This record gives sequence, structure tokens and C-alpha cells, in this order.
Amino acid sequence: MPETLLAFDYGRRRIGVAAGQSVTGSASPLGTVRNTASGPDNAALAALIQEWRPALLVVGLPLHADGSPSEMQEPVEEFIDVLSAFELPVHTVDERYTSVEAQARLKEARAAGARGRISKESIDSAAAVLIAERYLAAHKI
Repeated sequence: MPETLLAFDYGRRRIGVAAGQSVTGSASPLGTVRNTASGPDNAALAALIQEWRPALLVVGLPLHADGSPSEMQEPVEEFIDVLSAFELPVHTVDERYTSVEAQARLKEARAAGARGRISKESIDSAAAVLIAERYLAAHKI
């Protein structure tokens, strides 16, 4: 049975979001959710979960190149706690280099004439696509 997941690229100002599909093993960018010192926009998260009805949630886990936890580990764990309120399984995926890879993909698309200016929001959302695709490639849901 085809299942959907929502993937998140956590950032202090924005959280990139993508929807992944088990049947295709691919994902699509959904934009970003605002994040502030008081936490993420819970209403926006709830709206995404209501609209997409995912079977699970995937969060990119920021690690250093050597695999050790980064300074973002604690805020990401706090975000995972926020997501746990939606009573869906929450999984993590190593997100090393996803933002760099996402920016490179977007630059290639721009060079090919497929898109205009590359915003920080589009990079965050594209990074969430990569997180979803990494999860789908490693786990057959």
C-alpha cells in the first residue's frame, strides 16, 4: 500500500518540508515552516499533517563530517519532541551535506533555465526532499 511521509530540514529560522511517496521513492518540496525562538509554527505543522496524512515523519539529523553530533543536535531533538505530539512515528536520517547538495541541484536547474532566483526557502525545502529520498532509499515503507 502506498504511503506518504513528511520530511523536515530543521533550521533556526526556517524548517524545510517535503512530502515523500513510497510507491515512487521520490519526494516533492512543500516549502518551509517558520521557526522562531519560541519554537516552530505548530499550526502550520498541523495543517501539513492534516493535508498530507503521512504514515511517518522524518527529520534530518545534523552530524559533523566524522559522524559526531553537531551543535544543532539539541534543537533538533527538541523539534522531534514537538513532532511527537502528532502521534506519528518520527525517524531520523543523517542529513550531512543535504543543504550543499540541494543548493547544487537548484543551481543546475537554474543554469538549465528551469528556475529563477534561488531563495534560502527553496534550498531548505530541497534539502528536505533529499532527506525524504535518503529515508525512502534506505527503508521500504
